[in-house]
Amino acid sequence: MVIIRSQTPLRLGLAGGGTDINLYCNQYTGYVLNATISLYVHCTLIERNDEKIIFDSSDINVKIEYKSKDFLENDGKLDLYKAIYNRLVKDYIKKPLSFSLYTYSDVPSGSGLGGSSTLVVGIIKVFAEWLNLPLGEYEIARLAYEIEREDMAIVGGAQDQYAATFGGFNFMEFYDQKRVIVNPLRIKNWIASELEARILLYFTNITREAKDIEEHKKGKLGDENSLNAMHAIKQDALDMKEALFRADFDKIAQILGKSWQSKKIISDIVSNDELERIYHLAMENGAYSGKTSGAGAGGFMFFMVDPIEKYKLKKILNEQQGYVQEFYFTKEGAKSWKI
Repeated sequence: MVIIRSQTPLRLGLAGGGTDINLYCNQYTGYVLNATISLYVHCTLIERNDEKIIFDSSDINVKIEYKSKDFLENDGKLDLYKAIYNRLVKDYIKKPLSFSLYTYSDVPSGSGLGGSSTLVVGIIKVFAEWLNLPLGEYEIARLAYEIEREDMAIVGGAQDQYAATFGGFNFMEFYDQKRVIVNPLRIKNWIASELEARILLYFTNITREAKDIEEHKKGKLGDENSLNAMHAIKQDALDMKEALFRADFDKIAQILGKSWQSKKIISDIVSNDELERIYHLAMENGAYSGKTSGAGAGGFMFFMVDPIEKYKLKKILNEQQGYVQEFYFTKEGAKSWKI
């Protein structure tokens, strides 16, 4: 029995998020700085010989079974899984396959850590390992992007697919015609450790559909104020890169707060009363600044805080409707192995 597993990291969006959307980067070029963290999407693929295909997403409690064929129709159940299978069969395998695929994520769907794109990368990774597909990092990330954004028409950017595939701290450049350059940042270990010590990651317990928020943002980019806010967020990515290299943590905190205000100018649905309440509660209890990770409107928020004040803030936030999530920064991207 052939068993393949993959482990693919989620990411924290530090600066520039949103400038990787086609509508913006095709015309202006986008810059994003992100880093992968110790929260993962886990996949296991088991080869079958009974002409069946089974998809089992244990974290959302959905399991479906099909007869093996070279194209699976969408039926509203795990359609993203089918889109990955369909694309791989069409472009690489050219014949039906029989397998069971099991997945789960360490965080809930709609968390703002790039979960759906990370899932796509993780599933591609197990298939590539199983079938010895000649896919490098750029090929995997681009294929994941095309499946999600083009085949499935899910609105969003490209940073998540590249972050999950490459791993670590990366400064990413997004150009027209889907051209992407990933620049790995050689952040010193002590700087990454100090950043971990200063960041508190909080899950709001509000999940949302990122595609709805991104769709709303797209509609706003014709507005001059929204477009200028996007330009400011792009500049924040450049400034964040410099601040990280210089270990200027005050500047990092300032950029995060500035980016959060810019996101709210682009779209008035990226925040809500609960997020604002949590933000101000954090500011009143030791945080310097903070922002949501991802599209906004819920999911995870993270705050910059003096490490001496971190425990107090953690205790207060854990008394709210969400919870503080421990993490550390990781250097590895998606990985797979056969057992």
